[in-house]
Amino acid sequence: MIATVQGRIQALRPQGLIVEVGGVGLLVRVPESLLDGALVGRAIELFTHLYVRENELTLYGFSSNAEHDIFVTLLGVSGIGPRTALAVLSTFSPEVLRGAVAQGDIATLTRIPGIGRKTAERLMLDLKDKIGAPSESGWAGAPLREGDADVINALTSLGYSLGEARDALALVPPETDALDERILLALRSLGDA
Repeated sequence: MIATVQGRIQALRPQGLIVEVGGVGLLVRVPESLLDGALVGRAIELFTHLYVRENELTLYGFSSNAEHDIFVTLLGVSGIGPRTALAVLSTFSPEVLRGAVAQGDIATLTRIPGIGRKTAERLMLDLKDKIGAPSESGWAGAPLREGDADVINALTSLGYSLGEARDALALVPPETDALDERILLALRSLGDA
C-alpha cells in the first residue's frame, strides 16, 4: 500500500497532478481545491489511497490525513465510488461535511455533483456515526441556508478555522443572496476583527 507520496509537482492534468518521486512520475488524482492551488515545480506531500480494481490502479492524494480518512470512509458507503468520494471532498472540507452530516442537512449534500436526494439520504445514514461531529462546537447552530456551506468552505480553504468562518457568516446580513458578495462581507468582518 502506498500511504504517502512526497516529491515535486511535474505537471498538472485535468484529472490530477503528476508528482515526480525518485525519477518516476505518478499520476495522483486530487480534490479540485488542491489542484487549483498547485504549482509546477513545488514540493508536495500527499496522504494517498491506492484504489485497486481488476483492470486499473488509481492513486488518490489528499493534503491532510482528515481528507484521506473521510475519502476511505466514503468508499465504504454503498453506491459511492472513488470519483464521487473525490467530488465530495472537492465540494466540502472535512469540517463542513461533518457539520452537514451532524445537522442532517440533506439539501447541502445534494449540491455535490453526482449526489441526488436518495444518495444524500444514504450518505447521511451511513456517515452519521462514522465521521463524527465537527471538531469545534460552534457548528451546532441553525441549519445552513442555501450557499452557507459554500461561504464556510471558501473561508476554511483560505485558512480560517471553522469557528471563525461561522462567526463571520453570522455577521453577513440575511438579505444578501449573491455568493461572492456573502464571501466578501464575511472576509471583511474577519479583517475587522
